[in-house]
Amino acid sequence: MESQTPANPKNPSEEIDLGQLFNLIGRGFNRLFNVFLRLFIYLRRHGIKLGILAVIGLAAGFGLNQIVTKKLKTEVIVKPNLESQNYLYDVIAEIQSNIEARDTTFFAAIGIKAEEIKKLKVVVEPMEKEEQERTDQDLKYLELLEKYRTDILVEDVVRTEILNNTSLNHRITFFYRSAETGRENVRKIMDYINSNEYFKELSAITVENAKERMTQNQGLVTQIDGLVANYSQRMSESGTQGEGRIILDQEEQLDITGLLNLKNALIRDIERKKLEILRQKGAIRVINLGTTQAVQKSFFGKNIVLIPLVLMGIYILIDLLRYLNRKANEFQN
Repeated sequence: MESQTPANPKNPSEEIDLGQLFNLIGRGFNRLFNVFLRLFIYLRRHGIKLGILAVIGLAAGFGLNQIVTKKLKTEVIVKPNLESQNYLYDVIAEIQSNIEARDTTFFAAIGIKAEEIKKLKVVVEPMEKEEQERTDQDLKYLELLEKYRTDILVEDVVRTEILNNTSLNHRITFFYRSAETGRENVRKIMDYINSNEYFKELSAITVENAKERMTQNQGLVTQIDGLVANYSQRMSESGTQGEGRIILDQEEQLDITGLLNLKNALIRDIERKKLEILRQKGAIRVINLGTTQAVQKSFFGKNIVLIPLVLMGIYILIDLLRYLNRKANEFQN
């Protein structure tokens, strides 16, 4: 019988030499160790100088922190009324533009001194929306109310709820230096923002309409109370159990249950109108006027950390340039 030879002999170049692999890994660790060793030698040689620079930087940073006035801020949470969101961003942009232009006439008109303008900055940004789960619940609630849009009272509720859910809260941040006058200047700027004549008239009309609706609803509630009282009196006089209906002189029947439901709806509408009047005080409703607080810088943005790092970095850069210059001279020679 003929001897069989392997059909696919292995190529020696395809075989993995574990010895070479471990050798490469060993070389890699040696190089890494050499890097750490050189770093250690460098720090041992220059550690005293670097330490002196670090101490000088710490002292300089501490001194600057004592001399330089800290930057302060006040955050104001607001909610635009009467579709005034675009107005809010436009008026903030106007105020910031006047700050950058050092418009003393503009700020003098609202009671802010000229020397405080250059230290002032105003920014506005929308706040994050509420949790998605709550938003979905609100949308389902609005869809349910939409089914009853033929009812005037329910239609008004739908309109109010849609406006409340589509209008986000916004954060206006005021940056300044003076703790004594900064917060008072914030109040003056907020008063200026709410001084727009168009929105003041619109707010006044909205409040007046709400008060008229409350008066009408209260009159209807009084009439319903009279009808229910008349019904109760007739029931007590007749001494019989009624079927929940009022029989008038012309034998017309009214559903007492429907009247009570209507009364409850009117009362709820009165409560909503009271809240609407409270919310319609100005184009921009202030939800929270924050207190004065210091602006917190990042760790590497603080003078007491930044200055030592800069001094040591300059020293290391100069030493590196010297090393490169020495190697260049050796290469030329």
